[in-house]
Amino acid sequence: MARKRGPAPRGRGKAGGVKRKRKSRFREQAKCRFCRLKIAEVDYKDIPTLTKLTTQQGKIFSRKRSGNCARHQRSSMRAIKRARMLALMPYVS
Repeated sequence: MARKRGPAPRGRGKAGGVKRKRKSRFREQAKCRFCRLKIAEVDYKDIPTLTKLTTQQGKIFSRKRSGNCARHQRSSMRAIKRARMLALMPYVS
């Protein structure tokens, strides 16, 4: 015996739903913060700058999230790892 179905739910899919604009999570910038300041290498002793590149838990932000170029992302990762080794930054919070 075939089961009867009710009307399609509203607000989902193409059937009768309202289209919503997607909000972008990250703002695109022309240059990374280190390129704008013309910094060649990220310093492991600059703790305030390095803490901006990590989460509260101590995880390193991705390039997309931090807005760094590939060169400075590698440099900042090295600096964060050095600072952790020298006990200037915590591994976890």
